[in-house]
Amino acid sequence: MGWITEDLIRRNAEHNDCVIFSLEELSLHQQEIERLEHIDKWCRDLKILYLQNNLIGKIENVSKLKKLEYLNLALNNIEKIENLEGCEELAKLDLTVNFIGELSSIKTLKHNIHLKELFLMGNPCATFNHYREFVVATLPQLKWLDGKEIEPSERIKALQDYSVIEPQIREQEKDHCLKRSKLKEEAQRKHQEEDKNEDERSNPGSDGHWYTDINATLSSLESKDHLQAPDMQEYNTKKLDESEDDLEFWNKPCLFTPESRLETLRHMEKQRKNQEKLSEKKKVKPPRILITGNGNALNVNEPKIDFSLNDNEKQIILDLAVYRYMDTSLIDVDVQPTYVRVMIKGKPFQLVLPAEVRPDSSSAKRSQTTGHLVICMPKDAAQVSSPRPFLISIFTKHLLPISAFWMPCSFCVLNLLFLLYSLNI
Repeated sequence: MGWITEDLIRRNAEHNDCVIFSLEELSLHQQEIERLEHIDKWCRDLKILYLQNNLIGKIENVSKLKKLEYLNLALNNIEKIENLEGCEELAKLDLTVNFIGELSSIKTLKHNIHLKELFLMGNPCATFNHYREFVVATLPQLKWLDGKEIEPSERIKALQDYSVIEPQIREQEKDHCLKRSKLKEEAQRKHQEEDKNEDERSNPGSDGHWYTDINATLSSLESKDHLQAPDMQEYNTKKLDESEDDLEFWNKPCLFTPESRLETLRHMEKQRKNQEKLSEKKKVKPPRILITGNGNALNVNEPKIDFSLNDNEKQIILDLAVYRYMDTSLIDVDVQPTYVRVMIKGKPFQLVLPAEVRPDSSSAKRSQTTGHLVICMPKDAAQVSSPRPFLISIFTKHLLPISAFWMPCSFCVLNLLFLLYSLNI
């Protein structure tokens, strides 16, 4: 069901820069609105108001719209004309295809001296005998009725026959009111029965038994495809029941009444909610795996941002191209000896490092110009390459004096040192 809210009015006030207090024209058609409210407080400068094709059952809360010139309430559930005396500038009123049966209620429009056009076609009162003559005689300021101009001769004749026409209109109104009261009682009783049947259908043991018939249940299961998954069986059964109910609802004959319009809306709303529930039952995205069961870290880039990794002898530098205007509070950095993890707006970026680092000595800085995040991670002391003492002692004690006397041997010495270094001796 729709309600008139400030957000709804603002969304329909784009032509006025979403400013509602100075609105002069507002369109709220086809919003499933059931009640008129708040408009006379928020939009007092309205001149044109479109409310057609809703479910409004009563004209109310418009008496403060002093500047209102055109009010369109076609295709609603209005049964009586009322509460329009305060609309001093009202010149056109459209009540096409409503449920107005109390034709004498148009007398309240006598106070609207600027009213020139009135539309009542499609209402029960439009089928009354002498309907047009009664309206023409009751509202002398009216110029057009149901799109047809009122001639002076027609008005004179209507005024002459008014004393005879009015009692006939009263009798027809009385018959219509009796008929409407019966329809309301029948609709209320039917609605209560449907609610009761729906409650019984939703509760277990709806067949009137307090127990479950095992044999009947087994036979029904055997008749179905037993290879089908239980969830699919439940889904197909529910879908079949809903389709049968829907077909039965639309094929059922009914009268065109305010109650039938409300019933149709409730049925459509119920269908929409069922479809939303089915669409919500999608596969849930599995959680992102960052660490395997063996304790190994994985490379993950869920934010899909660019990065560069610079590995030198002393430290590893990671440059993340974080979004420039993203707040730093949305970034969380976690440096571990073998990997680094950065949470960006809740999305993980994880990278396995080529060498072990010292987390306590690491630092993270962000550029104020580009927004990039630079993480400097010093390598562990055992990972930093340095000359081996054993090789230095050999070179200084034995090989260096030989190379001084025999220069060609120096190249062999260097090759030997490189070989020993590569073999980790």
